[in-house]
Amino acid sequence: MSRKKIVAGNWKMNTNLDEALSVVKSILKNQKENSEVERIVFPPFPFLKEVGDILKNETNFFIGAQNCSQHMKGAYTGEVSAEMIHSVGCKYVLIGHSERRAYFDENTEVLKAKINQALAQNLKIIFCFGEKLTERKNNQHFVTVEAQLQGVLHDFPKGKTENLILAYEPVWAIGTGETATPQQAQEMHAFVRNKISQLFSKEVAASTVILYGGSCNAQNAAELFACMDVDGGLIGGASLKAEDFCKIAQSF
Repeated sequence: MSRKKIVAGNWKMNTNLDEALSVVKSILKNQKENSEVERIVFPPFPFLKEVGDILKNETNFFIGAQNCSQHMKGAYTGEVSAEMIHSVGCKYVLIGHSERRAYFDENTEVLKAKINQALAQNLKIIFCFGEKLTERKNNQHFVTVEAQLQGVLHDFPKGKTENLILAYEPVWAIGTGETATPQQAQEMHAFVRNKISQLFSKEVAASTVILYGGSCNAQNAAELFACMDVDGGLIGGASLKAEDFCKIAQSF
């Protein structure tokens, strides 16, 4: 089965408004036409609407939010709901990013609640997971990833699996310059696809997009994307460089 190819750029807490608009305009200027690859950028919350306005007439190019609240609405100062991000044109939301887990103590129950809020707004979810360096060194990486998937996805609505995209983030390779080898990436992606088959079905597993998210850049993207079960990348720092982001999108 031919799966969608996706390159997603997570800008994290970077750029001011002018810089955000400059990055996306430069991407559009530098891009080469490749309608088969879906591109997504995840700007900081305050810039979603203005970045989205620039992209609204582009083919296969969307905006997403880096996070959403587990609550629908109410007295939660500083929180941003799934309804809010949907209302400004977001098609996607990141849930479970390793930085959210590490710095904001997001656990299984919180992540499940966020997924439910996102699904209620028909947002597509990029669900992130992955092991820490100690877990990799102790040969616990499969155990960790299986627990993260099982804990959150075991009651994911089977009729909504088309809204689920997965992103494997080896935490030891995020922002460190380290990258999983293509062999390590393929091994884990194949393991994840098998787990999705167990949780849902072989058909769902065959169609589910699984992204690699550990220091993927313009130099290593082609080698990683050539792996059978790697369907694209969740890009960090390199996505802030328009030329690099475009090169990555052309790496399939």
